[in-house]
Amino acid sequence: MVMMIYTVNPDDILDKDAEPFVEVDPTGRYGRYDDLLGSGATKKVYRAFDQEEGIEVAWNQVKLRCFADNEVMLDRLFAEVRLLRSLKNDNIISFYNWWTDEKDNTLNFITEVCTSGSLRDYRKKHRHVSIKAMKKWSRQILRGLEYLHTHEPCIIHRDLNCANVFMNGNSGQVKIGDLGLAATVGENHVAHSILGTPEFMAPELYDEDYTEMVDIYSFGLCLLEMVTMEIPYMECNTVPKIYKRVISGVKPLAMEKVKDPDVKAFINKCLGKPRARPSATELLQDPFFNGLDDDDQ
Repeated sequence: MVMMIYTVNPDDILDKDAEPFVEVDPTGRYGRYDDLLGSGATKKVYRAFDQEEGIEVAWNQVKLRCFADNEVMLDRLFAEVRLLRSLKNDNIISFYNWWTDEKDNTLNFITEVCTSGSLRDYRKKHRHVSIKAMKKWSRQILRGLEYLHTHEPCIIHRDLNCANVFMNGNSGQVKIGDLGLAATVGENHVAHSILGTPEFMAPELYDEDYTEMVDIYSFGLCLLEMVTMEIPYMECNTVPKIYKRVISGVKPLAMEKVKDPDVKAFINKCLGKPRARPSATELLQDPFFNGLDDDDQ
């Protein structure tokens, strides 16, 4: 893979009388503000502006020095960039550009920004949401998963949860993001690494022999979180306790809070044994979604 390396003097681009950017990309098109949209162990996401299109975007910045001695993680980061560039779907976050900054030793990439942040934060903010609305959100997540799972080659997200799904609250549009742990797999659709967020990881992930059905399991727990506003397995205060319950087939206590029998049955379908779980395509045809208009999101 050929990396684009740029060293830029910010004083050559930044106009103190213009937009209050703290950083500009090498082309001068994208300007980064100091507003932090989100951060993780290795990546920070800032609000930014596409001066050519006149739209707000997300500026994702990764400090490469954090991986100076970890070639595997470096390869994974650049694999995410290559993967993002290849994806085009209404329910997957769009990717616009990327570059590395040699001076600051950062990997930077520009992606679409969703106006209302993560689905987790959006749901916490809006406590009174109908089952119909949650069905609309769920259907869009499944459409994104269907795209990933039927992609050639198949793509397994491996870290689907409500913090990695994003909302445009004014339109009700939902998009899957954060594909940093995604894996492309061959014709047998089998992957082997143990990765993900423990509360949302399917039991077979721990066996290091799994398929895209792990995303269906995670999706089921996303729906559970949407309905209960509770992260699954909150009753467990350590990762080993979560692991023990998951591999034993013990459902999260939050399931007891799901009063709608159709919702509970649909979640249980997603949490079944790997071979019993429906595919994203099959779930989209489920009677659970009957009554939603075709022009609904």
